[in-house]
Amino acid sequence: QAQLVEDGGGSVQEGGSLRLSCAASGLTFSDVALGWFRQAPGKEREFVSAISRNGEDTYYADSVKGRATVSRDNALNMVYLQMNSLKTDDTAVYYCAARATRVYSAYYSQTNQYPYWGQGTQVTVSS
Repeated sequence: QAQLVEDGGGSVQEGGSLRLSCAASGLTFSDVALGWFRQAPGKEREFVSAISRNGEDTYYADSVKGRATVSRDNALNMVYLQMNSLKTDDTAVYYCAARATRVYSAYYSQTNQYPYWGQGTQVTVSS
């Protein structure tokens, strides 16, 4: 059974950085595209970033573009999200998600495109 476990969240001052990680098991990691989403209190879950199977194609929400970097290590079954210049608006629970795809370069930005989800890690940015 597929399992995704996020780590790396925490509390940070505005302008700081965090590196989120997500460990995957129970699936063929090199066959999946991955995404990061977040959900703030009272808001819907929103797309943050995505990365293709081969790691060569990445995609970012406008709200994090230039401040976030997504990467993956297929040898370790890990995906990462480096967030810099954090803002209070980045405060949310961050989730990683996975879906199998036959297309090496594909990435996905909709929550309903991902069948596998982690439980989330809290990121709190204070001013």
